[in-house]
Amino acid sequence: MKVLLFLAKGFETIEASAFIDIMGWARNDYHHKVDVVTCGFNKTVVSTFGIPVVVDKLIGDIDADDYDALAIPGGFEEFGFYEEAFSSEMSGLIEQFDRQNKPIATVCVAALALGYSGILKGKQATTYHLNGGIRQKQLAQFGALIVDKPVVKTGNIITSYCPQTAPDVAFVLLEMLIGTPDTEVVKTAMGYM
Repeated sequence: MKVLLFLAKGFETIEASAFIDIMGWARNDYHHKVDVVTCGFNKTVVSTFGIPVVVDKLIGDIDADDYDALAIPGGFEEFGFYEEAFSSEMSGLIEQFDRQNKPIATVCVAALALGYSGILKGKQATTYHLNGGIRQKQLAQFGALIVDKPVVKTGNIITSYCPQTAPDVAFVLLEMLIGTPDTEVVKTAMGYM
């Protein structure tokens, strides 16, 4: 199984690392064939706090048929996150995964990229809930039905409302890929149960 981890400019490292670590524990310690492939618009993507990350693939080289799930960490507007998250290329990639009913996992404001793509119309979802709920209101403008909970799973889509939820989202995604009993083993080993 392959999880495509899309890193937009200005992504939050804590949100991306949850997917890398949790899938890594499942693969390395428990022999589940869950690989994470990183992707971006440029070979080097600079995170919100200035950490450069070299990605495995460029977005133009991605075919959703080659992957089992899509994971998208959120990021900061002032560091350019929405420039790439709201691009036609990103929307097209999201739509490909959704058409194939493959899991799409987002943390915090990454849900806005799903809203922008149109796949959340009439579906329950959440996003960053603090600061007067400004981002949840923005997501509602894309047609999402806002649920003010830490993690919301609607069909193949997982959304969440702040960086603290990143491990929860990664575990929900892992459960969709390898099942509940095996995910609980990984959670226990990592101290989450």
